Amino acid sequence: MTIKNRDTFLDKLADRLGRERRTEGVERPEWSVTPQYEVFKDKSQDQLVEILAEHCRVIHTEFKRTDRKGLLDTVRETISGFDGKSIIMPNDIRFEEYGVTDYLKAADKDMDIHIWDPAEGKRNQQIAEAADVGLVFSDVTLAESGTVTLFHNKDHGRSISLLPKTFIAIIPKSTLVARMTQAAALVHSMQTAGENVPSYVSFITGPSNSADIEMNLIVGVHGPVKATYIVVE
Repeated sequence: MTIKNRDTFLDKLADRLGRERRTEGVERPEWSVTPQYEVFKDKSQDQLVEILAEHCRVIHTEFKRTDRKGLLDTVRETISGFDGKSIIMPNDIRFEEYGVTDYLKAADKDMDIHIWDPAEGKRNQQIAEAADVGLVFSDVTLAESGTVTLFHNKDHGRSISLLPKTFIAIIPKSTLVARMTQAAALVHSMQTAGENVPSYVSFITGPSNSADIEMNLIVGVHGPVKATYIVVE
């Protein structure tokens, strides 16, 4: 990509700031206080799970904890609790590794399961809009805020977690980090290592909610009205 008029623009910007334009690299400052690295830094994975569970109560999200053996029944129980008859999922290898897709298809023949298919284009979004449940795996989970991080690509459209009536996030315990600081560092490390950085990253904290009108919190205004997190040992 060619950048046009860059030097002219930067010269004018420096002039408005009343200084010479800097052409050398800027050194990162050394801060005397770095709370972003201190919060929960010594917490174990089990302690982070407890912090996440506590915050789920704040964000109106149901919290469940299980192991690999009990995951399948927990997922089906949760879907049943949402009266889920139609489900949309990303084309994520972890659903096969954990046996979720085959289990759901075998457990309930009447359940309509759609796996995101880039070849279907906009139809994926239409299916997501009509779906009862959006089911995903969390890529990074922020214990402090109760936030699941989703790395989107052609096989995982963001509509899966935005448009269905309800939302379920399967959270491998290994994905838990303290807070946004660690999630941002992970994305940065992927980029500096030359890996394929996700084209879109979603940070989702429970069901949709808004307090824009007179500071009254209303849950389920513009997306899933209910959410469940399932932490897997």
